[in-house]
Amino acid sequence: MADIKLTIDDQAVTVAEGATILDAAKDLGIEIPTLCHLPDHPPYTSCFLCVVEVEGQNNPVPSCSTAAADGMVISTQSERIRSTRKMCLELLASEHTGDCYGHCHITCPAGIEIPQFIDELAHGKPGEALKIIKRAMPLPSALGRVCTRPCESVCRRGQVDEPVAICNLKSVAGDPDLKAGERWVPEVGADTGKKVAVVGAGPAGVSAAYYLRQMGHAVKIFEGQEKAGGMLRYGIPAFRMPRDVLDTEIHQLDQMGVQWQFNTWLGKDYTIESLQKQGFDAVFLGLGAQAASPARIPGEDTPGVVPGIELLAKASRGEDVDLGDLVMVVGGGNTAMDACRTAIRKGAGKVVLLYRRTRAEMPALDIEIEEALHEGVEMRFLAAPVQIEMGDGDKLNVKCIKMELGAPDASGRRRPVPQEGSEYVEQVSTLINAIGQKFDTASVDGQGVELNRWSFVDSNPKTGQTNLDGVFTGGDCSPGDGEMIAVWAVQAGHKCAASIDQFLTGRPIVGLEYEWYSTIGTPGGPAPKQILERFTPAERQTMDMISDDQRLGGFAEIELGFGPDKGKEEASRCMLCGCDATEDCKLKIYGTEYHIEPDRLAGAIRDFHYDDSHEKLVMESGKCILCGSCVRTCHDHGLDVLGFVNRGISARVSPTLGLPLAETDCDGCLKCVEVCPTGALMAKPGATAD
Repeated sequence: MADIKLTIDDQAVTVAEGATILDAAKDLGIEIPTLCHLPDHPPYTSCFLCVVEVEGQNNPVPSCSTAAADGMVISTQSERIRSTRKMCLELLASEHTGDCYGHCHITCPAGIEIPQFIDELAHGKPGEALKIIKRAMPLPSALGRVCTRPCESVCRRGQVDEPVAICNLKSVAGDPDLKAGERWVPEVGADTGKKVAVVGAGPAGVSAAYYLRQMGHAVKIFEGQEKAGGMLRYGIPAFRMPRDVLDTEIHQLDQMGVQWQFNTWLGKDYTIESLQKQGFDAVFLGLGAQAASPARIPGEDTPGVVPGIELLAKASRGEDVDLGDLVMVVGGGNTAMDACRTAIRKGAGKVVLLYRRTRAEMPALDIEIEEALHEGVEMRFLAAPVQIEMGDGDKLNVKCIKMELGAPDASGRRRPVPQEGSEYVEQVSTLINAIGQKFDTASVDGQGVELNRWSFVDSNPKTGQTNLDGVFTGGDCSPGDGEMIAVWAVQAGHKCAASIDQFLTGRPIVGLEYEWYSTIGTPGGPAPKQILERFTPAERQTMDMISDDQRLGGFAEIELGFGPDKGKEEASRCMLCGCDATEDCKLKIYGTEYHIEPDRLAGAIRDFHYDDSHEKLVMESGKCILCGSCVRTCHDHGLDVLGFVNRGISARVSPTLGLPLAETDCDGCLKCVEVCPTGALMAKPGATAD
């Protein structure tokens, strides 16, 4: 046979007659993506992903079925080819029905692989669970106690009985490590010779430092307060966030080689420019938002009016606070609940919460509202202060007005509308304003950092880049599309660490890499019936608490934790949503590489169908992309258990006569699993081929 010479991506190659373009590219080490190609089988050309451009031909051709010809000049990565492949992938993915990840995972701002770490706990492996959590978030025990739990609100288990106690399970994974003689700390990368200044030791700064050290960069954290933790320490009381837990968890940064400088304020003791002159190659601003939002009512600066976060900071430092006998707290979030409960512990005779909407609209976690009520807080709804004046003695006269709910506002909640003529006066000893926090811009004034119209540091939401070269920001001082909560701040620190590493190594700055994944429905939406009916109700574990006498006598932690036994029991309730083939799924790998957007191609999607009747094999036909690999492989094996049914858009791969797999001749060889590109066919855990 005559040898054939051709050029692929400017590289010359010689192949034997009868070879395809795909064969020739493989000889050069050039990867051409394909979803349906099986070596030693005739080309199937169902996915059309392996298309290439051949000079002189008008249209792209499939490389798996096009014979190499002498003198061909081929391009495998032109803009036209990448666009064609993207469209092919989007067509396949647009009808794909499968969960790459659980809804809890994709809703978690930090991106924690929640089903995976819970599965480790269910098998009694807290150490392995901890490592999984710490891939995405460095503070499992701290965040497990105070996170607002967006993951639990979308947990599919809640459609069977109650959501899995995901946040409590983070502590089950993290707490044993805190008490271990030798704690697990991630490996630090080889020294890059680059230095990064992290301004702020809150969750964003701690997270940024944690990931930057793993990348090998030297890190020094500058913190204005006397200790690390930010709002985790100074904005959340110790009965929810024990200081020994926080201190021990943050101590891992010392073990990783992070340096510290406390009692040093940006804008007062140093500037961004001075950090750069000290030789820092990049700066991360994780400044937080520790200034109280104003109430914008007359008299709010009257003595006796205290910002909620100021009260919490003083309590955190153990300072004496004289609140008097009757305390009014204004607000409806977790900070307001913390202020109420802290006031009780600081000796207030009576604590009254004033909130302008009803309980149904309160943003605080329901458990925090219940705990405040349990501790004696009186809650008054549909009322708000409109003026504050000094009264007799040291009392405050607070003029309030009654509210009613009108049409929904931008938050989706019904707007509180004042009732004309409903004013009344309450006399209190202290009024605590807990309606929110804002970023104090004084720290960056005059340093060239641009602010947005809400007076936060302006930054690229995907990368954290500011207008200053080499300066990045994230967390409460620059929340972007996120919320001002700790788990969002942790994610921001992680994202900016990735961006800073890209900046320092001269790569394009994109932040955390794009990842395409498939999901069934929208997070929190109704799940397919066949998913839910596989599970029987199982009661959610309850948390043991300290006694009422113990809790109101100080700031001891109230929740006692699940412990290993309850933790294992609760972990076993997890439905393990997601796909075991995620890391190897070619559709996901290529979908990520080509940044596909299948949602723009509206149309029919496959029904969810789950067949786990076979002792070794699971089939999810909604994930099938009709590549035919399993059908051909099963035929090669001499069984023909799998075959095509129907035609056109209704075509499907199905077991013989539509039977459950267990009723077919399938012998469990698992060869179909080996060739399936998507996880439509998977081996059960521990299953091996005969």
